[in-house]
Amino acid sequence: MTVVELMYYIGYAAKKKFAIARRQRLSAKVISIGNLTVGGTGKTPATIAVSEEAKRRGYKPIILTRGYMGKARGASLVSDGTSIMLDTEHAGDEPLVMARSLKNVPVVKSADRYQGGLLAFQHFGDSSDQLLFILDDGFQHWRLQRDVDVVLIDGQKGFGNKRLLPCGPLRSPLSELKDADIIVISRTRNDLLTNEIRKFNKDAPIFFATHEIAGVVQSNGTAVDPAVLKGWRVMAFCGIANPESFQKIISALGCEIAEIRQFRDHHRYREKDIRDLEARARKLGAEFLLTTEKDMVKILELPNLPINMLSIVISFNINQEFYDNLFQMVSSSP
Repeated sequence: MTVVELMYYIGYAAKKKFAIARRQRLSAKVISIGNLTVGGTGKTPATIAVSEEAKRRGYKPIILTRGYMGKARGASLVSDGTSIMLDTEHAGDEPLVMARSLKNVPVVKSADRYQGGLLAFQHFGDSSDQLLFILDDGFQHWRLQRDVDVVLIDGQKGFGNKRLLPCGPLRSPLSELKDADIIVISRTRNDLLTNEIRKFNKDAPIFFATHEIAGVVQSNGTAVDPAVLKGWRVMAFCGIANPESFQKIISALGCEIAEIRQFRDHHRYREKDIRDLEARARKLGAEFLLTTEKDMVKILELPNLPINMLSIVISFNINQEFYDNLFQMVSSSP
């Protein structure tokens, strides 16, 4: 371990000890969906999918999210399940993706998820036996007691060089895998990664999930059959943590990729960005501008969007056994 890794670990361990000493419990069950590494592992699609399954099983799910880079202070309602209260500047982009994707599932932004849960109780009643909190990106949020910890791991990237930040991608030491109740390897099956996981957690069930194209949507909200893009020339762009996954998804559409423009993760688009992208697409002879759902929620707040701008909606696909295990653990937790 390098000196800078050691410094990171000392800070990490101190923060964890401090948070656990002050851990609080909400009077409803809590599922955490998180990961060990920086970069996208598909937490947002997984959170959406688990919320939908929870509704099907009779729960009243409420998402608690940090709302990374959102400027709203304190606990704030992003959505009450029917109406959206905050824009991406104040909520962050991922909370808006969840709020726009889910019906009858409130989304609450709060750096302190316990306070977010209290705000949710104030707004959504006292049926705590049916309320279910789903903690987005919660594996390192120790101040709130969880009933089930689901940890996602990217099957393509794994643990990278297995080094802690800033020397590698690990937000938590690999030994923390012992605290996972369920482990999901996302994007692709990776049996070597399974063997690595078993060195740290011998008991948690391991499942494999894929991210698949659920739809394509125009900037005006009109759904487009993804098949119609086959063979068309596109100018793609994104501001996400894992742009390689976006490129693979585009390739699966059968598009001819003229160019992929990469912005930094959570990039806040301005009108000039869109005009520059339009000009570049014309120069390259691209018929469509193509981006991610996460990017599009920010772009939709700008005026005069081109009609040939499309976003790809991704779904989290996993077998039913995952949900059976997850909700059995929820129901059997004290």
